[in-house]
Amino acid sequence: MEQYEIAIIGGGIVGLATANALLDQNPRRRLILVEAEPRLASHQTGHNSGVIHSGLYYKPDSLKAQLCVEGREAMYRFCQEHGIAHERCGKIVVATEEDELPRLQELHRRGEANGLRGMRWLAPDEIREYEPHAAGIRGLFVRETGIVDYKAVACTFGQMASEHGCDVKTTARLTACRRSEGRLILETNAGEFQCDALVNCGGLQSDRVARMCGVDPEVHIIPFRGEYYELNPSRYSLVRNLIYPVPDPRFPFLGVHFTRMIGGGVEAGPNAVLAFMREGYRKTDFRLTDVADTFSYRGFWKMASRHWKTGAGEFWRSLSKNAFVSALQRLLPELKPEDLRPGGSGVRAQAVDTNGNLLDDFRVIRGERMIHVLNAPSPAATSSLSIGKTIARMACQHFGMD
Repeated sequence: MEQYEIAIIGGGIVGLATANALLDQNPRRRLILVEAEPRLASHQTGHNSGVIHSGLYYKPDSLKAQLCVEGREAMYRFCQEHGIAHERCGKIVVATEEDELPRLQELHRRGEANGLRGMRWLAPDEIREYEPHAAGIRGLFVRETGIVDYKAVACTFGQMASEHGCDVKTTARLTACRRSEGRLILETNAGEFQCDALVNCGGLQSDRVARMCGVDPEVHIIPFRGEYYELNPSRYSLVRNLIYPVPDPRFPFLGVHFTRMIGGGVEAGPNAVLAFMREGYRKTDFRLTDVADTFSYRGFWKMASRHWKTGAGEFWRSLSKNAFVSALQRLLPELKPEDLRPGGSGVRAQAVDTNGNLLDDFRVIRGERMIHVLNAPSPAATSSLSIGKTIARMACQHFGMD
């Protein structure tokens, strides 16, 4: 049986960044990264809209705020050094109603507290200087926001980890974890591996991995599918860069928006609907065990009882293109249904606690010889380099390794 110092569960962008950070600490470290799918970055990373987030939205002094701001600049540097396509293009957040103005002011306050220096208030005519087809009563320009290809970033992370000695195993789904003589035995469908310590970056399966390892995560992952449309090529001129609404502070989602993609084209969306399969990217995807897991969790029903009206609206937008377009027209009044065609989708691994609260901040917990990353949705890709370094420091302290 092969033996390693540390095993990393999950080959998304956070797991890959963690592997590189651990090797940066000690190039001689014996690492294995175990990924269930045939390819790395198959889920949240591979379905990412490609935004380098500025740090505007997050509560000052939260882990999200700290790691996003650090990770943003690290991501720009990394892409520059490795020739990965990216652009610091900026975005505007647009208020379309009076009652959104205090929330927009709060975003500005948070941005300043989080060190953003490229913000600028916009009057209606100034909004049109940045986005000629957008409409609103006030806007906020955020210079630090950018776009990138996160699949290319993750691919580079994977190549670097392999070149520096990490044993990357794909098609190796973790099925059990047991202890033997002070070490951990990982059972996968690609064989058994022995390790001294473990880092769980399992994303959509992170809570299940924690339980498999004998740790109570105190949260459940509830999958939310985000569905996108794309602008038809003849209408790309409607959007120059990124146009966002003022988000509802009750939810960790940012609302439907427009995103120019680094490879060309413009995405519109997403909504946020409950998925009936943790990796359910199509409306028809269904897995009984995932549905039972969601519906048997009391935290889900507490959340649903509070937010069922919002959830019903999201489902209606999923079913009705006209309803989806109506939401987008608040930002872009000229938009018509025929301007859009179906786009891709992604599934967000949203941690929900037993009281029905949707966790907003990143959540990382420790077990005996283990670290579990249990809530790392957006801006985890932006923050991946800083998350990886943070976990590597935690591992050094918690595992007693140099």
